[in-house]
Amino acid sequence: MNSVKKFLSMIKFEHTIFALPFAYIGMMMGFNNEISIRVIVLVTIAMASARSAAMALNRIIDKNIDAMNERTKNRELVTGKVSLKEAYLFTFISIVIFEISTYLINDLAFKLSPVALFFVLTYSYTKRFTWLCHLYLGATDAIAPLGGYVSSANGLNEAVWFLAAFVTFWIAGFDVLYALQDVEFDKTHSLHSIPAKFGAKPALHIAKLFHITAFGFLLYAMYLFGLNLIAYIGALIVAVLLFVEHTLVDANDLKKINLAFFNINSYISIVLFFTFLVGKYG
Repeated sequence: MNSVKKFLSMIKFEHTIFALPFAYIGMMMGFNNEISIRVIVLVTIAMASARSAAMALNRIIDKNIDAMNERTKNRELVTGKVSLKEAYLFTFISIVIFEISTYLINDLAFKLSPVALFFVLTYSYTKRFTWLCHLYLGATDAIAPLGGYVSSANGLNEAVWFLAAFVTFWIAGFDVLYALQDVEFDKTHSLHSIPAKFGAKPALHIAKLFHITAFGFLLYAMYLFGLNLIAYIGALIVAVLLFVEHTLVDANDLKKINLAFFNINSYISIVLFFTFLVGKYG
């Protein structure tokens, strides 16, 4: 049990809630009349394994950087609770599980799986050479609704691309806020981020712009999916939550950053899951 806990802690498994609902949303939007329990189970396995591989590799790639950062120096790979060999093995097993699950979903999902893996396994390097790393992370998470839709519809449509665009800018926006914690560290160690590039206050404005853009994509995706009017109440709740998120973060006071990052964004994921569910089937 302790072995399982240390791996779940290493990959922050609880944060899967940010992306998993969007895989489900994409999947639900792709179903016609019949909902497949088989597809739901396989999508869940594919999402969990892909994210596990991504987070484990992120910890491996950033091990030396994490060791120098006061905020991350107690991570499992740094302290030795998880060995490098164990982390590599965990990553490999996660990738194998992901590939098997996509193979069992459908042919298109399996054919596109290398594209998903490319993003999942490379996003950790982007902060070493570009301050656009936040958008790359957002695009990586946006694979969730695309993959979910492919799993149930065996194809893609225009609406799901706009849903993916929402996820891209939503994730990028709150990743910019989270990066405020490491501005000085990033500058000192030649790491790239929007806060390190432009400063804390401009970064706050950029994060707001990302979230306004994201909200526009969300509304258009809902329109293209033909959701009912009740769904737009959910969209209004999301707008309020995004506003609250930005009121919690101050460039000179980051005490509430975890509340803004983890709690508020978890609420947004859950609200949107039920918004799309009721919007289509309600």
